[in-house]
Amino acid sequence: MADRLAALLDHFSLTARVFNTGALCGINDLPGDGDVGQLHLIRQGVVEVIHSDAPAVRITEPSLLLYPLPMAHRFLTDPVRGADFICANLSFDGGAANPIATALPAFICLPLAALRGAEPVLDLLFAEAFAQNCGRGAMLDRLLEVVLIQVLRHLMEEGSIQVGMLAGMAHPRLRLVLVAMHEKPAHEWSLEDLAEQTGMSRSVFANTFRERVGCTPGVYLQRWRVSLAQRALLQGRPLKWIATAVGYGSEAAFSRAFKACCGISPRQWCSVRQGKILSPTAT
Repeated sequence: MADRLAALLDHFSLTARVFNTGALCGINDLPGDGDVGQLHLIRQGVVEVIHSDAPAVRITEPSLLLYPLPMAHRFLTDPVRGADFICANLSFDGGAANPIATALPAFICLPLAALRGAEPVLDLLFAEAFAQNCGRGAMLDRLLEVVLIQVLRHLMEEGSIQVGMLAGMAHPRLRLVLVAMHEKPAHEWSLEDLAEQTGMSRSVFANTFRERVGCTPGVYLQRWRVSLAQRALLQGRPLKWIATAVGYGSEAAFSRAFKACCGISPRQWCSVRQGKILSPTAT
């Protein structure tokens, strides 16, 4: 069976950086500033999680809280006993354009017991978090990255997400075409080629893909190519090289596809990311 996550993680890495291990007592506000998400593991304690536009979530068992993208949140715990937390900032390669981050819900809450097979990693993670071993920070960062991969597995295997890339990756046939597009973005994929990968007719494949992924195969491929292009742009690759690498015959064709997807040209997008003032004539 094709590895559904391999190509995604090869192209778009994720990084965890622990910033808290220990008890949080009373009221703790996390503003969700910058361009990082957050991952919190609650080992023990009762916690109310508050967001500005949703009812509070009450947590009474060991749980994982995931914010793929920046989002303000507040923790309310007993002011004396508190609750034991491991908290980390998450950086998804490509930031808000990362296809994994954008495929996830804004907030995920999972009991740790739901992560089948994660017990050894979690046991080691908590042991490291509340000890003072050398290399502790680096160990915690790597273990949290492993936990995040296990969360992605869980979401796909349980079919927890109904529409989007991860919903498609959970489908026994659609996953084949998604992996194929992820691994070979420059290939000239036709609807017939993709339908053949699944063993479906063109019409059944096209309808099933749209229902599960939320867009047509052609639009999905374009978005995937643009995501790869954005990553290459941030690495300083020239436009001509990028156009060829992601499957466009010319810089002009690539720029048209990029603008159709992002609303601005590749050069304008780079300028925005670099915080520059755009020229009215930039292309």
